[in-house]
Amino acid sequence: MLLRNLIFYGLLIFIPISIAAHLQHWNSVIVFLTAAIAIIPLAGWMGTATEEITVVAGPTLGGLLNATFGNATELIIAIVALNAGLINVVQASLTGSIISNLLLVMGLSMFLGGLRYKEQEFQPIIARVNASSMNLAVVALLLPTALVYTAEGIIPPSMQTLSVAVAFVLMGVYGLTLLFSMRTHTYLYDVGVADGPTAAEEVADANLAVDDSEIRPNVWLWIGVLLGATILVAVESELLVGTLEAATHQLGLTELFAGVILLPVVGNAAEHATAVTVAMKNKMDLSVSVAVGSSLQIALFVAPLLVIIGWLIGQPMDLNFSPFELVAVAVAVLLTNSISSDGRSNWLEGILLLATYTILAIAFYFHPMLP
Repeated sequence: MLLRNLIFYGLLIFIPISIAAHLQHWNSVIVFLTAAIAIIPLAGWMGTATEEITVVAGPTLGGLLNATFGNATELIIAIVALNAGLINVVQASLTGSIISNLLLVMGLSMFLGGLRYKEQEFQPIIARVNASSMNLAVVALLLPTALVYTAEGIIPPSMQTLSVAVAFVLMGVYGLTLLFSMRTHTYLYDVGVADGPTAAEEVADANLAVDDSEIRPNVWLWIGVLLGATILVAVESELLVGTLEAATHQLGLTELFAGVILLPVVGNAAEHATAVTVAMKNKMDLSVSVAVGSSLQIALFVAPLLVIIGWLIGQPMDLNFSPFELVAVAVAVLLTNSISSDGRSNWLEGILLLATYTILAIAFYFHPMLP
């Protein structure tokens, strides 16, 4: 954890560099790359601040904070892009976030964890619940596009109304999943509680109880860190989105590739590192929860929220994704559900997920530009 914090401290230097590059009108590629790198440590500090506030807030409020701010970086970037009218890029980043969490993050976690431990286990019940929720998300994303291709005369206002209605349904389901995990079925998510604490853990708990007041996080400090990081992420997102078109053109990339591959990696980098790190400590339950939970939050909360925000600010974004993006999401969900259904993982299954992500990334690289 210390090494991770040192890296985050070091990468903060790119915040003033990116702002200076923008003010001095440097090349768009430089502004784009420095802003992208600057977002990575900011996302990490947002996650750390949320975790520290959770310690004080308690499990219920803390869980709600994690559920709300878990993908705050991607949400901020998407809102900035949506406000700029880059609706197709926003849709691409949403599908890219789902794909990268399910294939790249879980793949790396299973592969690197599998190199240390021959076989790792996680709760299959949770895997099945998550699989059902992801199937619902795929259906919700698929039906508006299927409607366009199977019914003639669907006008944009009708598609927008349909998307807003579906968005409210998905957000309602997301709220119920929070109720399920934090209230009615919390015992399913209490990893390792049934085994009881070890002797070392009991000693540690006793030591912590001796002087709990000294180790409790300074909640106001971390609230300030969270607010400051959020503001800076918004600033860097403006720089990132503002140079996206010019930078991708100079780099020979399409906006589709940038939306599906580059933006999710930038927004999710800190979360990716967390999932891989805990997997290498043989905590695959937590790693799977981070990866799949992030995908669920994108599909059931972030995407619907962006539809509603776009509707309110006059940038009508609907759930009519491109067929190729939907195929990629369906493939990711199908393969992930198949591999995780038995509650066990090994390094080969990680390779299968990584290979699928690589193939999809290559396909998106050669896919034509967004219309």
